[in-house]
Amino acid sequence: MSADPVPSTDEERLAQLGYQQELHRRLSGFSNFAVSFSIISILAGAITSYGIAMTAGGPLAITVGWVFVGIMVTFVALAMAEVCSAYPTAGALYWWAAALAKRNKAAWAWFVGWFNFLGEVAVTAAIDFGAAITTSAFLGLTFDMEVTAGRTFLIFLVIIVVHGLLNTFGVSLVRLLSDVSAWWHLVGVAVIVVLLAVIPDNHKPISEVFFEVRNETGFTFAGAGAYAVLIGLLMAQYTYTGYDASAHVAEETHDAARAAPRGIVMSVVVSLIAGFVLLFAITWAIQDYEAERTTELGLPPAQIFIDAVGHNLGTFLLFICMVAQWFCGMASVTANSRMAYAFARDGALPGSRLWKQVNPRTGTPTNSIWLCVTISTILVLPSLWNTTAYLAATSIAVIGLYIAYVGPVLLRRLSSDFQPGPWNLGRWSAPIGWIAIVWVVIICVMFILPTASPITASTFNYTIVAVVVVVGAAAVWWFASARKWFTGPRQNLLEKAAHGEQTMPAPPE
Repeated sequence: MSADPVPSTDEERLAQLGYQQELHRRLSGFSNFAVSFSIISILAGAITSYGIAMTAGGPLAITVGWVFVGIMVTFVALAMAEVCSAYPTAGALYWWAAALAKRNKAAWAWFVGWFNFLGEVAVTAAIDFGAAITTSAFLGLTFDMEVTAGRTFLIFLVIIVVHGLLNTFGVSLVRLLSDVSAWWHLVGVAVIVVLLAVIPDNHKPISEVFFEVRNETGFTFAGAGAYAVLIGLLMAQYTYTGYDASAHVAEETHDAARAAPRGIVMSVVVSLIAGFVLLFAITWAIQDYEAERTTELGLPPAQIFIDAVGHNLGTFLLFICMVAQWFCGMASVTANSRMAYAFARDGALPGSRLWKQVNPRTGTPTNSIWLCVTISTILVLPSLWNTTAYLAATSIAVIGLYIAYVGPVLLRRLSSDFQPGPWNLGRWSAPIGWIAIVWVVIICVMFILPTASPITASTFNYTIVAVVVVVGAAAVWWFASARKWFTGPRQNLLEKAAHGEQTMPAPPE
């Protein structure tokens, strides 16, 4: 056991880890869960990427695939949660990597941190751009607005700027809206499921909902159907991202060593169950598979809603999804900015002195919020011309996040003196951890496979290029410069003491 005394408060535990409490601790355990649950957002990821699985794999990939991927992701979440309980800091993944590595601590922190930072920025971009696509479809249905790339980008700009402003000035409102978001998702799913179950005169046979395979990828080789199902699993895997948010807001959560890991796991488990019910209902309500897959609305679930329950009710169901996606993006900006703040606090971002500043009135990292908003907007800019670069950014987001997720899990498995926190897996820790590691290796391979045939410049999966660019850039910067000055997490209590500064009392709750 550790020789350190058991801390009686969150602030004391944070001080043991070397940090003074600067952010305001205002989040309850439910609020912590709500942030991650809102970012996973089954009404965002599962809706905007539903067409991927309709094309590759069909209903089998959508329903059974969702459950299978959800179970595997639960193993990843459990393994992450155990580490989070031991180290409840805003730095989360990269901080854990530095704490657990036996050698090259700074290098582990550097690479895990950059994968996490870039992955979170890209996911924020993907969420708000998906919200813009859904909003465009909604406006097209309600006001006959012509959907264009330029208009969709302008809607994206409005959405992400509002999210930035809310996180900057509406701190209490953001906390309230995160709680509202969790209930909006659960009640919204219930409404969608009931209406899609009761109103349509015709439903797809249950056997087809679970076991029908569709292959519209263009691949015709032997076993192409099974290959298509594997590609279709990416719909679920893309949706199950962002639950590390519970760890990033740990320094703002009461009883963080228990509440943050619980938030990580429960956000995945609840999403698995509610998402399955939602996807079953949508797939069961399909009236004309091919027409809905290729709809001009650009969003197959929107067409399924309209065909199943009529124009007005279908538009209402789309409205439920649109609001949920707006909540999702707001929570993503919150988590993204906290990770950027913590990374800057440890000197890893260019201009760290600027990005680590905390607004003394609101207790939020205002500059980091707008850094994340700006970079996310830059990532979406190529959508004005084509979607290839944007799709590559989305793919690297998922791979980047999962590499960051599993890096500390691997180090924890290789560490013989890890001291578990109050929330731990006991004797199940090793099997769960190794299953998580193997699954992440599998999905990293799946995400770089070709997704359509024939393979051309417009259908080529650029994810491998994006992975190489990110890894290469981080490696070049590390060996050329960062290894000389980046020492890993900087403990601000020690820095303040070294400079003779007085530590301030914890901010009011």
